[in-house]
Amino acid sequence: MTGESPFEYIRALRLAFAAARLRSGKVKVVDVAFDFVFQSHEGFTRAFTRQFGVTPQYYIKNTPPPHLFMPDSIREYYRKLEKGELGMSDKPNASTIFVQVVERPARKLILKRGVKAKHYFEYCEEVGCDIWEVLSGVKEALYEPIGMWLPENLRKPGTSVYAQGVEVPLGYKGIIPEGCELIELPSCKMMVFQGPPYDDKDFEQAIGDLWELMKNYDPRLYGFDWADEDGPRFQLVPMGYRGYIEARPVRQLNSK
Repeated sequence: MTGESPFEYIRALRLAFAAARLRSGKVKVVDVAFDFVFQSHEGFTRAFTRQFGVTPQYYIKNTPPPHLFMPDSIREYYRKLEKGELGMSDKPNASTIFVQVVERPARKLILKRGVKAKHYFEYCEEVGCDIWEVLSGVKEALYEPIGMWLPENLRKPGTSVYAQGVEVPLGYKGIIPEGCELIELPSCKMMVFQGPPYDDKDFEQAIGDLWELMKNYDPRLYGFDWADEDGPRFQLVPMGYRGYIEARPVRQLNSK
């Protein structure tokens, strides 16, 4: 599944947690080395440099977004989806869906494009799964990273509908991670759909239920219309305690 031996995976995971600890800037490198079971400061520095391409000292000072790990739950979901193994109920559990419209200010988007991907699984096959943690390392982010479906006006020829990114302030001057680009997004309204909390093992059911509801939802009943050209439709990482969350751009209908 990972392309690594168990030892390589565990070592990389330890280094990922060590990098997160170093981000605070309030710890000594030698203490972090011992906390994560490295026998010496020198050994930790060598391993860290091989993993991230910078020394721990440089990382503390500059805190560039590192390549860490991303949960594989959504990857497994799309594998099941493509194989027809989801076993979803015929009708969504929409009784407790929460819908609200929020204002998104003018902002910029750090974006990593794919090639032909239409959803998360295809995107990971093209780009890799570690981009999420790279985006999570952007300190100036306005919100958490998002998976998104780009409208035609935000796509480039030869690039995918589905992509991942993180929104940052309009005046962002920080690091742009390797392979990413920075684009500007206008202010817009987003209709946010939030499903009920669920057991983490049932995340595929939660996603399917919300998708079914959104497919049949008519925003005009509440004074809005879809406005997909105003920004990307996006999804947040499924987390059972808060329910599955997805959002789509809307515009308010002219009142007579």
